[in-house]
Amino acid sequence: MLSVLANRTYRHLFLAQVIALVGTGLATVALGLLAYDLAGANSGAVLGTAMAIKMIAFIGVAPVVGAYASRLPRRAFLVAMDVVRTLVALALPFVDQIWQIYVLILVLQSASAGFTPTFQATIPDILHDEKDYTSALSLSRLAYDLESLLSPMLAAVLLTLINFHWLFAGTSVGFAVSALMVLSVVLPRSQATASIGGIYARTTLGTRIYLKTPRLRGLLAITLAAAAASAMVIVNTPVLVQSALGLGQREVAITLAAFGGGSMLCALSLPRLLGRISDRVMMLAGASLLVAVLAMLTASWQVYTAPGYWGFMVGGWVLLGIGYSATVTPGGRLLRRSSGSGARPALFAAQFALSHVCWLIAYPLAGQIGAIFGFGAAFGVSAVIALVGTAIALLIWPAADQEAVEHGHDDLPADHQHLVTEHAGGKAGHAFMIDELHPSWPKQ
Repeated sequence: MLSVLANRTYRHLFLAQVIALVGTGLATVALGLLAYDLAGANSGAVLGTAMAIKMIAFIGVAPVVGAYASRLPRRAFLVAMDVVRTLVALALPFVDQIWQIYVLILVLQSASAGFTPTFQATIPDILHDEKDYTSALSLSRLAYDLESLLSPMLAAVLLTLINFHWLFAGTSVGFAVSALMVLSVVLPRSQATASIGGIYARTTLGTRIYLKTPRLRGLLAITLAAAAASAMVIVNTPVLVQSALGLGQREVAITLAAFGGGSMLCALSLPRLLGRISDRVMMLAGASLLVAVLAMLTASWQVYTAPGYWGFMVGGWVLLGIGYSATVTPGGRLLRRSSGSGARPALFAAQFALSHVCWLIAYPLAGQIGAIFGFGAAFGVSAVIALVGTAIALLIWPAADQEAVEHGHDDLPADHQHLVTEHAGGKAGHAFMIDELHPSWPKQ
């Protein structure tokens, strides 16, 4: 898997991702401390509002950026987004009003909503071999998992030496180094798509392609299942371990590490497994594992006071991590397979926005149901949501996942390239290989 790092361009971009992730992790810890410093007992409400602003920025900004990203110089755009994030991180230590947190978080997350899908859409144009790209996806998953494990530990060490405000300086350094790493390489130009109408048409292009593509509709359903499981882990682990089981912060860290460890174990195995098993089978198997484990935890919660239940729960968290990684990691392969270079930024932006709609649904449900009706109910609702997502994916994602499918063009202009050059006056529905005829329409 590490052989893909021999590619200098990808190696520099991967390092940029890792360094930026560490900076983001430090900012997450520092933001919580800043909120408590300003709001005291109401800091939870402040952080909840900040998370809602983050989701709104992701959902609203990503499609707009995706509509125009193929027309912008990639390297300059990515560096500009890193510069914006650096400046916001430098401004956060000087905040003395809660509303200022909200404004800066909106700017920061809007820049991230521009950076992340554009960055993700660049990697397939660098790594043309699908085996290499699969390794890159697994490395990316490992980077996210390691960040969730190591950043809090690094923050804890730094806080013994410095005030939490200096953690934002670490964040700004991370974004600045990320920008320098991007500047150190030459990125392939994306192929701009022909104009297809006004702002609305361009902004919704990625979403329209996404929702008309059977395998991507299946990916969205799978993402809902993954969001249901991960929301239960992220939102409720501290309360489950400390309030319900009566354990301490050390056990919280171990439990979260179990989820991350399971995810990393799966990510390390995926490049080899996906050479033998289709993406559809792997992702449905991962989603099914999530449903089974959540159902098991629902049934077992009745005896959570039994000796050794925490160990049982830790084992469940490992399995949830495995299932989560199996469902989300191959998603980039589907997006790559479903687009040419021109439409790829719009399609990755659509996935970025739509997937966060799933998390916007799952996060409040996991937290509110657990608080109001108890954790047994929260496990049960998460299991039902994961089951619904898995069942929908099974039904709408064709088992015969073809590279080219029959489709029509009722919503595209008359000058759509291959209609004019290859099929003028012919039947609207047909099958063809996209890369040879039009760079912007998905293969499936």
